[in-house]
Amino acid sequence: MPDMEESTQPKPADPELPNGAGDPDESEPPSPAAAEAPAAAPAAEAAEEVAGVDEVLVRSEPPKGAGTNADGWRPYTMGELLGEAAAAGRSDFATDGNGAGSATPERSSQDSLQLSSHHDVAMDLINSVTGVDEEGRSRQRILTFAAKRYISAIERNPEDPDAYYNWALVLQESADNVDPNSDSSKDSLLEEACKKYAEATRLCPTLYDAYYNWAIAIADRAKMRGRTKEAEELWQQAIRNYDKAVQLSWNSPQALNNWGLGLQELSAIVPAKDKQTIIKTAISKFRSAIQLQFDFHRAIYNLGTVLYGLAEDTSRSGGADTSPNDLYSQSAIYVAAAHALKPNYSVYRSALRLVRSMLPLPYLKVGYLTAPPADDPIAPHKHWERSQFILNHMELQQVNDSESAPVKANALVEKAKRFIKVDVADIVSVSTCSDLTLPPGAGLCINTTHGPVFLVADTWESLDGWLDAIRLVYTIFARGKTDVLAGIITG
Repeated sequence: MPDMEESTQPKPADPELPNGAGDPDESEPPSPAAAEAPAAAPAAEAAEEVAGVDEVLVRSEPPKGAGTNADGWRPYTMGELLGEAAAAGRSDFATDGNGAGSATPERSSQDSLQLSSHHDVAMDLINSVTGVDEEGRSRQRILTFAAKRYISAIERNPEDPDAYYNWALVLQESADNVDPNSDSSKDSLLEEACKKYAEATRLCPTLYDAYYNWAIAIADRAKMRGRTKEAEELWQQAIRNYDKAVQLSWNSPQALNNWGLGLQELSAIVPAKDKQTIIKTAISKFRSAIQLQFDFHRAIYNLGTVLYGLAEDTSRSGGADTSPNDLYSQSAIYVAAAHALKPNYSVYRSALRLVRSMLPLPYLKVGYLTAPPADDPIAPHKHWERSQFILNHMELQQVNDSESAPVKANALVEKAKRFIKVDVADIVSVSTCSDLTLPPGAGLCINTTHGPVFLVADTWESLDGWLDAIRLVYTIFARGKTDVLAGIITG
């Protein structure tokens, strides 16, 4: 759920879709919007199409092993909540001639008793939402019924965190069901949802789901306020809640991705002196999300866009440790990988048109690594040499032993000397390696079916790029999308 001058910088849009959405991989991302970038960048028309993509999420699932409390309640996903409420409501709602649901007399009487002490602002707001079409109206009737149910649960047990959590979900979903032109009504519903999440987390400080969805609600409120001081404060609140959610559930790539998006949005508001630090933190969150789920194409794409934005800023003002060209090239790797994993997403295709020329074609990545002799992987340090490597859709290949020698177009190498070559199909795992037997630098271990291959990158930042690139190529191979990647880099 994250203005263009003459060209655009790809920028992620919102990190989540409405509650109860289906499988995030089954729907097309929303159309891209314009994003800020410096003037005079190439491919302005293509850039206009590249803005970013939502991290599409069903509201977070309950933690594994989550049970029920003494009253039989537990946190629900929005899909479960709506399904259960709809099933329960079939016996409680009649249909009039216009198709509008109305409570039976028995239920109305019961509800009036249950709600007499708790008919507050939140319930008034939910009752004011009618939906913009028949599907929306039907969905809102279910949500209204669910809200009454959770209010009743709280009246039975005011210390029930799950009832507050589920009530907050209803309010948040109702906000998504509001007429798009009614920002004030949507904001009020989200504000009420935030209050319920706050109460749920007060009663149960370990409720990951509440912190996660609370952050989403705050982020939705922040987006209504543009680049204002109030928006900055809301983004900071959302980021703190994503931080708390990750502390409670460290293996959540969705929370890490949304955290990165929140940081990216915040970076567009804060003073320039603070921007680069925030952007680097966002990069680390996207990278952490990918390391938890190598085929998480949305985080992969978002990492590409934030690197592109950093490249634009660097080319305009300088001051970064990495050159703009290197950043553009890194950005292109992630965009290409996202497209290879989801070639039917139009936003990825648009982004690829913008950045493909920034790749070291016909390769995905070209750079330097320190390597042992191919026939002696445990040779003494003095025999290791810094040489050029190329990575494409099929292999990681050492191509020469001279730092100044150019990469040959078809990767032909001298026959008199053996060179290191790792076939993507043979890779078992890729990891960092801190080993005293390796020369100084950032160690890389590629475990293959033929044994380990040890290499050393110049810096740990450089190593991150190699790790991601090799893992992404292997993931694309494992998902049967190698042909797509081959088409990208060989044209």
